[in-house]
This record gives sequence, C-alpha cells and structure tokens, in this order.
Amino acid sequence: MNFNHGQIKNIVNYDQADKIRRALIMTAVPAEREAVLRGLKNDRRADVMLAGVGPVSAAVKTVKILSAANDKYDLVVCLGIGGGFPGKAEVGSLVAANEIIAADLGVETSVGFSSLDELGFGCTRIRVEASLLKDLQETLLAANLPLQIGPVLTVSTVTGTVESAAALVGRVPEAAAEAMEGYGVALAARELGLPILELRAVSNLVGPRDRASWRIKEALEVLEAASSVLLEVLA
Repeated sequence: MNFNHGQIKNIVNYDQADKIRRALIMTAVPAEREAVLRGLKNDRRADVMLAGVGPVSAAVKTVKILSAANDKYDLVVCLGIGGGFPGKAEVGSLVAANEIIAADLGVETSVGFSSLDELGFGCTRIRVEASLLKDLQETLLAANLPLQIGPVLTVSTVTGTVESAAALVGRVPEAAAEAMEGYGVALAARELGLPILELRAVSNLVGPRDRASWRIKEALEVLEAASSVLLEVLA
C-alpha cells in the first residue's frame, strides 16, 4: 500500500541566495558522533550532538537543542549509519534522503497497513528541499563518494526478516535505506522552521538480521569521509 504523494506539504524552503552559517548535526550513538567529528576536523561551523536511538528520543533532544539555541543554526542534519535496501543501496555506499518517512506510523488492518496520511491524522513524509539536496549531491560526488538518492525510512523496530522488508518495500517501493532517527530529527527541524538533510552510510542490507555480515567499521569510515566535505553545502 503506497503513501499518497498528494498529501505531502511538509517542506522547508531553502534558497541558495540565503547564507547558511551554522549546522546542527544529530547522530544516534557515540560511535557515529566520533566518526563525524573526525571528518569535520574541528570545523566551527557545526555542532555534533547525540539524538539517542529511535524517533521519539531524536525528536525530543533535537527540539530541546534548537529551542535553546536562540537562532544559532541555519540547517539541521541527521547523520549516521543504516541499512540499505537490496538493489537500491549497497553496503559501503551513502544514501541521501529526498524524503524522510515514518514508515511504520499507522495501523494494521485486515487488508494491510494504513499510514497516518491515509487515516487523515497527519503526515508521515518530510521532503528535503531539492536545491539543498542538489548541493549535497554535488559535494559528495565531487569527493568520489558512492551516493544514492532516495527515501530513507524511519522505523521504531529495525527490520529483521524477509517478510518485514517486503512489507516496507510494498509501502514505499522507492525506499533506499532504513534507520531509526531521521523522522524525529526532521520533525523537530520543521517545527523550528529549519531545513533538514539526512545522510546514511550503509552498514548492512535490510532483511534477515545477520550481524556477522554487517560492516559497521567500513560504514563509519564512509561516514567520516562524507563528514569531511559535508559543510561545503554551507558555502
């Protein structure tokens, strides 16, 4: 069951003529934060904070930081590792979100899943502004980093079976990656009127849970490399 694109209006405008001075970067866990900090090399244009694991923690902590920042930030970025959907994003690649989707926010019915959108209770998709995404894409490709563009799904339970993976692809056929914090960070940014980016380094494929096949070290290295050029979008 697909989401209704016509209902999506949650997008913060970004104008290249507007000067973005400073970014708030949110990561879920310390290992991600440390990789990002290594890449940034003490660049003073960004603060890197911990969001915690899951969309609720991410939303609460991000909005708390932004509310206390007194208009300090011009951009919010959710950075971390995640799972890539087979055939869409391979292990060791990067996925930049064009949409950040709360993929399991809704209800199960006898005929399948219904999203919050379809129920008429809200919106589960937050789109990334096209010109900001284009800047990020050009920056990463110029650095010869492997990049895919596509929706990144936010889930509260990491996918661990073929059946669960198939259900997500059924809802969002174009999905490129899965993680746990993006929608929470994006929702907080939207509430404060700030543009959002989400970038994931793929450590594993979405599907049966096989920790032995995960490549977390390699994904963190790709995340570090991406972080080393990320703030060129602030130029």
